[in-house]
Amino acid sequence: MEALIRLRDVVERRHDYARNWKDKTGGRLVGCLCTYVPEEILFAAGVLPVRIMGTHRVEDLMITERHIYRLFCPLCRDCLAQGLKGRYDYLDGIVTAHGCIHIRHTFDSWRRHIPNSYCYYIYTPLLSEGKGARSTLKRELIKFKDSVEEWTGNSVSEGALDRAIEIYNTNRSLMRKVYELRKKDIPSISGTEAMEIVMASQVMDKEEHNLLLEQLLKEMAQIGGKYDSRARVMLAGQTDDVELVRIIESFGFTVVIDDLCFGTRYFWNDVPTQDDRLLALATRYLDKPPCPLRDLQVERRRPSHIMSLALKYRAQSVILVRPAFCDPHGYDMPSIEEFLQQNNMPCLRLDTDVTTPVEQFRTRLEAHLEIVSGIV
Repeated sequence: MEALIRLRDVVERRHDYARNWKDKTGGRLVGCLCTYVPEEILFAAGVLPVRIMGTHRVEDLMITERHIYRLFCPLCRDCLAQGLKGRYDYLDGIVTAHGCIHIRHTFDSWRRHIPNSYCYYIYTPLLSEGKGARSTLKRELIKFKDSVEEWTGNSVSEGALDRAIEIYNTNRSLMRKVYELRKKDIPSISGTEAMEIVMASQVMDKEEHNLLLEQLLKEMAQIGGKYDSRARVMLAGQTDDVELVRIIESFGFTVVIDDLCFGTRYFWNDVPTQDDRLLALATRYLDKPPCPLRDLQVERRRPSHIMSLALKYRAQSVILVRPAFCDPHGYDMPSIEEFLQQNNMPCLRLDTDVTTPVEQFRTRLEAHLEIVSGIV
């Protein structure tokens, strides 16, 4: 499939893509450290948002020793290492939303030690369902919009916002259609391929990504199921490691759905139609499937959401992935495990570091596959 090959190439050569986009358009690029950054505002100002990702090479992390603590999560250290090594030297700025202390320190170190003409930290309420959360975030988005306009010299008009929201909502809708193909008895797309498609969307111009998604859906309509396996599983937690997903599937699983920051949580819900565009954006970002840090209410949303996705996609098990030293996911996992077990959903927890410890996981994955496939 030509579209899939192109999307995979963008992920593997994402820095080349960004530099080519900049040379071709003369536009600016801003690195994003969090999915709660309202990319539509940047896009409306003619700026391309680029998600900062790691490379999962342990040798890269040594450069971060003087900047952030060694016991910070490997994803944050990996992302900072890429910046310190100059791999994101094409960025004109960096933006993040209020998140865990690890990502906040990563942003602060980037701001201090990596040259950029623009840095912005967006306060985003952690209690997304709390009283006044939407109005609070709207006020923050007004400040962010004003800051972007001052930096770029471009007006973020209602028309520009409408266009950006339409393009982004189209992208989300197309992504959900791609994911629908994973509900088949024999999916026509693997979990590895799905993750590559989502990650490509986070570094590409959304209009170009939309065209490739439309082409991909047409190509997939011509083929049948490709990925028969011994067990259908869901992946939940936190990882941007495509190779980890590929390894999990190499044991005989097919990852049919995910709840990942680099997966469904990026595109699962749309910006609603409202006259107040910034309030609509605030509503979308607060209502999206929450990360662990934003699921602190008494009535937690994540366990039931994960269980609901697993049932809709007929997953036979949930594999929970937690980066080492990640406090929010460390808090999150026990309650999710308990909820899944109470609902007779088998689960397996993998604690990952920068490199993919294949041999460490081999026996556990093989044993889990035997258990899950034997249940069916």
